[in-house]
Amino acid sequence: MTMTSFQNASAWIDAENAQDPNLETDQSISYPKELLYSNRMYAKLMDFHPNASEAVQIASKAQHICRWKIARESYPMDRVGYLKWREDLKKFHAKTTAAILEKAGYDEAFIARVSFLVEKKLLKKDEETQLLEDVICLVFLEFYFDPFVHKHDREKMKTIIEKTWNKMSDKGHQEALKISFSPENFQLIKEALGL
Repeated sequence: MTMTSFQNASAWIDAENAQDPNLETDQSISYPKELLYSNRMYAKLMDFHPNASEAVQIASKAQHICRWKIARESYPMDRVGYLKWREDLKKFHAKTTAAILEKAGYDEAFIARVSFLVEKKLLKKDEETQLLEDVICLVFLEFYFDPFVHKHDREKMKTIIEKTWNKMSDKGHQEALKISFSPENFQLIKEALGL
């Protein structure tokens, strides 16, 4: 597809995410939360794997598109409720993105591929799904890990670190260890992973 389709799709994804009523501050500037997340995802992808396909680039930007529209609180606050919420979110993100891509003029095969990636299908088996998961984990570790540490106890955090690590590729692991964690957080990661 032409760059115009990509530029249109990107702009429309940004416009959707810019409507997020939840704000997050980054370097003293407030952003709609999911717009900031989308920008971080795309920047991390291009840094980690600059020749990523157009499908992965769009999937990275659309990973959490309009996430605030399906509240966690609207599901039972247990493990089953959490998993159902996550599954419904994936389908919702894929459907929302597909509508944008159709409007941008992409063909059915491309739209299906982006939906496949947004839904994170065949993790560990599909190279691009794995690439996207690596980027998701790297963004979490760089930008969202520290706030998590302050919300959960040490043992719970070790479990979260292990689960995150297990989803990543070897290349993802190498990149994660380059992140400048605080000494306390890096110690926690080393304990969790037995490094």
